[in-house]
Amino acid sequence: MRDYIKRLLIAVIMALCVSLLFLGGKHSEAAGIKEHKEMNDHWIWPADGVISDTYGTRHGQHKGIDIAGKLDTPVLAVDDGVIVKSYYSNTYGNVVFMKHPSNFVSVYAHLNKRTVSVGQTIKQGDVIGNMGRTGQATGTHLHFETHQLEWRYDKKYAMDPEKLLGKADVGESVQGGIASAGDNVLVVSSHPQTDEGTSESNKEKYIVNQGDTLFSIALQKNVSVDRIKAINNLTSDLIKPNQILTVP
Repeated sequence: MRDYIKRLLIAVIMALCVSLLFLGGKHSEAAGIKEHKEMNDHWIWPADGVISDTYGTRHGQHKGIDIAGKLDTPVLAVDDGVIVKSYYSNTYGNVVFMKHPSNFVSVYAHLNKRTVSVGQTIKQGDVIGNMGRTGQATGTHLHFETHQLEWRYDKKYAMDPEKLLGKADVGESVQGGIASAGDNVLVVSSHPQTDEGTSESNKEKYIVNQGDTLFSIALQKNVSVDRIKAINNLTSDLIKPNQILTVP
């Protein structure tokens, strides 16, 4: 009788151990799913480059942010989504529109080329095109917009992308594919650009006036045209009124 009770106790203990291992595995799996979901709640910067213009400039007409960079820099999807438009327009140039599960629409404009098609399902970080200067663009850059619910021609639902990506001033560099957790803000690492040893404190923003040229601005600021072009990643001498330049 005593041996029977001993065997019964051993069986109960073994059953408890197996149950604890099973529950522990389930808990780890659930924690992993939760962590993956939380990571997917954060957007990433769409490309490597330097912020050359921000939301609301040009008398409120600029409904996105500009990231200047090198020709054919990969442009990444800021989050999972579906391609709802992909075409060429006279203003946006090569442009891609993506609808996200959060009901935001992201817009990627002035691309040198598009590598996705309408209806395609995209994962966060996938390459959707390459940076360019197609359409009405000054210099090679990505024009990036975000809209709530839908994109409309009048841009009624446009919102500042920095509310989703994190704050980055003109002249700051950002890194595509990088995101960090923030409290209700999808913050991405950004750091000041220190081009050719010029500190951020020695730079200022200059809004291009009607009739300005790079030569006249360079003369006014006592700096070379090539220096201004290098800081702003410009590939030509063409500038336009209300464009924001970073100058030493």
